[in-house]
Amino acid sequence: MALVRRSAADLLVEAKADRLHDLLAEQAAYKLESRVGTSEIASWRKSLPTFLTDLVEAGLGHIEVLLEHKLPHSPKRVDAVLCGTHPRTGEPSFVLVELKQWSKAELQVGELVRIAAYGDEPVLHPAEQVRRYCQYLVDSTPALAAQPYVVRGLAYLHNASTEGVASLKQYTPDEYGQLYTLDERSAFLDRLRALLDPEADQAVARSAADDFLGFHHAPSKPLLNLAASEVREREQFVLLDEQQVAYELVTQAVERARAANTRTVVTVLGGPGSGKSVIALSLLGELARRGRTVHHATGSSAFTNTMRKIAGRRNKRVQSLFKYFNNYTATEPRGLDVLICDEAHRIRETSVNRYTSRAVRERAGRQIDELIDAAWVPVFLLDENQIVRPGEMGSLDEITAATQAKGCALEVVRLDGQFRCGGSAAFDTWVARLLGLDPQPPIEWGTLANAVDDDFTVTSAPSPDALESWLLTKAAEEGGTARVAAGFCWRWSDPVATDTGKQLVSDVVIGDWKRPWNAKPDKRVPDAPESYYWASDERGFGQVGCIYTAQGFEYDWAGVIFGPDLVRRDGEWVPRRDYSHDGAVKKADDLHFGALIRNTYKVLLTRGMQGVCVYSTDTETQEFLERMTR
Repeated sequence: MALVRRSAADLLVEAKADRLHDLLAEQAAYKLESRVGTSEIASWRKSLPTFLTDLVEAGLGHIEVLLEHKLPHSPKRVDAVLCGTHPRTGEPSFVLVELKQWSKAELQVGELVRIAAYGDEPVLHPAEQVRRYCQYLVDSTPALAAQPYVVRGLAYLHNASTEGVASLKQYTPDEYGQLYTLDERSAFLDRLRALLDPEADQAVARSAADDFLGFHHAPSKPLLNLAASEVREREQFVLLDEQQVAYELVTQAVERARAANTRTVVTVLGGPGSGKSVIALSLLGELARRGRTVHHATGSSAFTNTMRKIAGRRNKRVQSLFKYFNNYTATEPRGLDVLICDEAHRIRETSVNRYTSRAVRERAGRQIDELIDAAWVPVFLLDENQIVRPGEMGSLDEITAATQAKGCALEVVRLDGQFRCGGSAAFDTWVARLLGLDPQPPIEWGTLANAVDDDFTVTSAPSPDALESWLLTKAAEEGGTARVAAGFCWRWSDPVATDTGKQLVSDVVIGDWKRPWNAKPDKRVPDAPESYYWASDERGFGQVGCIYTAQGFEYDWAGVIFGPDLVRRDGEWVPRRDYSHDGAVKKADDLHFGALIRNTYKVLLTRGMQGVCVYSTDTETQEFLERMTR
């Protein structure tokens, strides 16, 4: 999808009349899922006249130009896609162009560039940016994967002298990523003429653009082969009992789908650590090996980024198979064989957000419908007791209703095992009873553990210092990873600048004990992991994790701080809205607020593989926890 499509010559007329940027902004309001800012509009106004003039002067006024073309199943947009024919072969030719107004830039390290006007945050080298766009487009378009040479990528720094960006020239170019500056304008035009035929008929260019916009988008075979190899080379997953049942149901449904033109929705229900994500990765690897088009999607940026890092560590192209639930708003029906929706309890009512334009908002449907429509076999893996934010509605009832409305078959698998928390089903029961999620009353851990001969460790600490000390001792003596997490009861500040660089703020204050929250998304801080990797990066200890960085992950030893948002009074749990700093959760009504807070602590308590230590800032609640952990 492009915001505007016209010939280069026609677009230049609009640009010279100072109308093109307004036209793009108008189209953005209708077509995009989020607003565009004034800085982007100003960028269009400054860059496009220069670029379009260059195209026309190169004799390429007839080619079709797609401005702000949105990549498939992604929010990313390419500044311009040039559609024409190759002057030597006569085949279609597609050139992706990234435009930059930079006058000065310095290579920082690897593929990162620092721009003084952008502050401390580095950006990707523009040639690497366009190279990745080209590779992504080829990987997600089977027709282009069959002839990848028809796609090329150029970055054009039309305001920069070569001297002003000299260090950027250290980048090794390839056919997908080449860099040109103002000094190299002549070479840039020569390169364009070498890729796009100046003598071709305008109708041919229009036909090429029609083909480009009409391509079917799904993971290509080369990408699926990479994914199959990547997952296969990881530690082998052994699926047990209901896990294997779920795996077989999905693979059989895929075989039936195309052969008998039937659609099956598979829903897998399981508690924390029951193996849902193991099933998801196993399916991804096997379906990729069979050449089936498959995506893995979640509603969590931390979970998706970690899955990308784990499954695509050796080849970053594999990371493009990992998506978000809101990437399917405009996808073609049944464009995929399988869509694996992990952490599906985080499905929201709609994919729109506060930045979504009114026009898109008015025609937007339900997110569950978008996900079911995207594939022949949608797979939903969820735990209904992990809904922790208002608007999250992933449940068996919702999925069943949507499935029946679309006339699809439904298969349901319930995972009864417990593979996190030391495989302790007793601990899962203890947590549910502790938080009032089970009709049975709370029970002392020792009584329950002794009854089933359970060796999972459950204890309490009299202070946050003691809790942290317990975790360090366990990790040192018995091995493994440890983390402290807490209810969202303290403000979460941006990092502050110091003489030595940025630093996290110690927002979580309990008496003399002070610790920072994990880093915010996109707020890089030296010696601290990005928020996505707080649970998996060894530098995460020393920061307090919240529900949004802990959910979906596991570590060996879990420390959980109950804040004043959930306290015991007269033998009952009392949720207290005034003590919550989670703006979204605070907007829920009283009934839902209490349920969300309980689910939050359930998630935090069930992250540990070997043991958990609890502490409450409230005296009466602390006394209750001490009794229950005996």
